[in-house]
Amino acid sequence: MLFVSFGSGGALSFDQTKELALGLEMSGLRFLWVVRSPNDKEACASYFGVKGSQQEPLDFLPDGFLERTKGEGHVVPLWVPQIEVLSHGSTGGFLWHCGWNSTQESMVHGVPMIALPLHAEQRTNALILVENLKVAVRLTAGERGVVKREEIARVVKDLMDGGDEGKRIGTRMMTLKEACINRGGFRTSNLGGLH
Repeated sequence: MLFVSFGSGGALSFDQTKELALGLEMSGLRFLWVVRSPNDKEACASYFGVKGSQQEPLDFLPDGFLERTKGEGHVVPLWVPQIEVLSHGSTGGFLWHCGWNSTQESMVHGVPMIALPLHAEQRTNALILVENLKVAVRLTAGERGVVKREEIARVVKDLMDGGDEGKRIGTRMMTLKEACINRGGFRTSNLGGLH
């Protein structure tokens, strides 16, 4: 299952929300998407700029999307217990905004990542994870900075269905996971500094 979340404050534009929905549908793979109402014009990473509630209608999603993806997709407004989702054995990928806390949680649980950075340091985080550590693949934006549905479906399938790049990223992620949880890794050293 692909876990899709853009952090506590990330919201996509209307166009990007539509393309993401249709790309997830086009992939034909199982997904859990934590969704927020789109920002009017462009992506927004400000926690205070995001509105909504767990009960909000999802009428901003493409017509028929929820019905067509009922068998493979689950859409949840605003929030899920992210660490529980990332630690679950059926989670095979994480499409996220490249926020550092989410990145660490994904690495500790060995979940390969698909990068869709929204703002600021998230772009740098994506560069490090894709180019240096090679534990993520970055979606390529088209016109007006919007990643098209075909690109989303292609990257999701490659990562989740065992394509060459997906296999390489999965192997590297498991190596990184071991480094994170072994004595001296950032998980143990962060906790060790609390005494």
